[in-house]
Amino acid sequence: MTTPFPFTAVVGQDDLRLALLLNAVSPAVGGVLVRGEKGTAKSTAVRALSALLPEVAVVPGCRFSCDPAAPDPACPDGPHETGPGAQRPARMVELPVGASEDRLVGALDIERALAEGVKAFEPGLLADAHRGILYVDEVNLLHDHLVDLLLDAAAMGASYVEREGVSVRHAARFLLVGTMNPEEGELRPQLLDRFGLTVEVAASREPDQRVEVVRRRLAYDDDPAGFTERWADEESSVRAQVIAARALLPSVRLGDGALRQIAATCAAFEVDGMRADIVMARTATALAAWAGRTDVLAEDVRQAALLALPHRRRRNPFDAPGLDENKLDDTLEEFAEQEQEQEQTPGDDDPGPDGPDDSGGGGGQPPASDSDGPQGGDTGAQPEAGEGGQPQPSGSGEQQPVRASEAFRTKALSVPGIGEGAAGRRSRARTEHGRTTGSRRPQGALTKLHLAATVQAAAPHQLARGRAGRGLVVRRDDLRQATREGREGNLVLFVVDASGSMAARQRMSAVKGAVLSLLLDAYQRRDKVGLVTFRGSSADVSLPPTSSVDAAAVRLESLPTGGRTPLAAGLLKARDVLRVERLRDPARRALVVVVTDGRATGGPEPVALAGRAARLFAADGVASVVVDCESGPVRLGLARQLAGELDGTAVTLDELRADSIAGLVKDVQRRAA
Repeated sequence: MTTPFPFTAVVGQDDLRLALLLNAVSPAVGGVLVRGEKGTAKSTAVRALSALLPEVAVVPGCRFSCDPAAPDPACPDGPHETGPGAQRPARMVELPVGASEDRLVGALDIERALAEGVKAFEPGLLADAHRGILYVDEVNLLHDHLVDLLLDAAAMGASYVEREGVSVRHAARFLLVGTMNPEEGELRPQLLDRFGLTVEVAASREPDQRVEVVRRRLAYDDDPAGFTERWADEESSVRAQVIAARALLPSVRLGDGALRQIAATCAAFEVDGMRADIVMARTATALAAWAGRTDVLAEDVRQAALLALPHRRRRNPFDAPGLDENKLDDTLEEFAEQEQEQEQTPGDDDPGPDGPDDSGGGGGQPPASDSDGPQGGDTGAQPEAGEGGQPQPSGSGEQQPVRASEAFRTKALSVPGIGEGAAGRRSRARTEHGRTTGSRRPQGALTKLHLAATVQAAAPHQLARGRAGRGLVVRRDDLRQATREGREGNLVLFVVDASGSMAARQRMSAVKGAVLSLLLDAYQRRDKVGLVTFRGSSADVSLPPTSSVDAAAVRLESLPTGGRTPLAAGLLKARDVLRVERLRDPARRALVVVVTDGRATGGPEPVALAGRAARLFAADGVASVVVDCESGPVRLGLARQLAGELDGTAVTLDELRADSIAGLVKDVQRRAA
């Protein structure tokens, strides 16, 4: 067995270690989501935690780790009698990103059921993790339906399996830890809310601390056992503190004052629902127990807020995580003062002139002017649009970026046909989950039995098998796998014209708003996104294909404009990006969204070159949509001409809104048919 890196030897990462230890003290806190860049000891710290957990007593032979002092009366392996049991270390179970639903929750052993006629239930990872740690690395890459099952079990403390003739319920209480790199995509907000705490981790920028990280890691790699032995005393001390805090936890008192501070903090940061209040209360109680106290203090409430609220206050995927600590301190101080006043003068109901709404000047409303807005401090830095939407001449070919207009809900764009890509919500696909559309012979292990098709395959052979009229004989060759149809995520590649003809302030702001809206749609549909921009004399890959729409939004916001319009270069660069991505992920289909007014300038025969590049796209069969950004009283219709050469569809910025293009998807599918 591999010797884990000692938990107490992890350098820095104080918040991460504290969040893990609080869940070890009180699993009811609800787990930890660890967000951070690669190489920041996320997985190392989680794996090291299992060695600190006290041993657990289990009923010998029970596959569901029942406690012998209080066995689960509904245990599938029960009933069990109370007794001393056996001691074993707490488990850490890892859930692979590619795990199936059967592997997670367990399932009927179909082959044994058909061959022996018994309903044999094979437990899954949720049963293995009971009374231990369930660790999901790269949880943001896990299929949504698996995350739903996982978090439901974590919230209820039990797993319910109702499938294929099996009805099983077993206890599933575990410390849930997920790690993720935000650059690879976000979790949906409703899934973020199901994690009790969240921690942002980053590599230290202090040279001395980085040196110590390298020194300890090299020492561990050279002699894992010897390195672990040198940290044995520190590990034993922390383990003893965890045991003591668990014992003290039931005695901790959460007073009305602390509860009011918790409620006021959640209200001040406008978090949805009541789960945040409950998690903060449990976390503050665990913090007091960890500190060896029986009363919850204001400092516990503050620390609980920093761990429990950042991932719950995000309103959309482009909001930065984190809390305004000044606002947090003001809220806690205000309600602490109110509590003191009520204790000193219980009959005085007058809050005085300094109420909670006058500190921000007019009820906390922001000032009327915003120097960062589109018309703010950089007014006049952009050339004004002239006749036909053309910008006035500028001394330089590049102009400063403008801010995007407000995002809106877009109509769903999809790729025609049926794919087999990763699970998502955009285009039709053959998936492991969805509605059953047919059957086939299993290719490898049987995962979804199509019962009717299996019976039909076996029925003609019953006479030859000598069992006609005496029951159905099913052999391995008769088994049929159910084929299902659901939705897949696609690669949405944005090809954005950033040339001078697009540089007018109002037009580029609207263009960025449209692309931002499409990015938000891609986030909700679990797509990968990429960004190619073209201007001047060349095209650039501003963002290679990624699952992080946050990164795409940041690149879009800082996009400069100006210069000529090398449309052909932009299309060819996008085609090259798609070629490379097909080699990496052949199953993921692409949707190219070209955002341009259709003009092509610069170089010899720019219009003809753009047409040839577009026809190459059409020959590749890539689904495409052209967002026509042309404005003004005189319109040349060049974007629609480009869409025709791409064998795609053209739509104006106004038509892109959800209530304006009801026939767009049908048009895309018609052209591809």
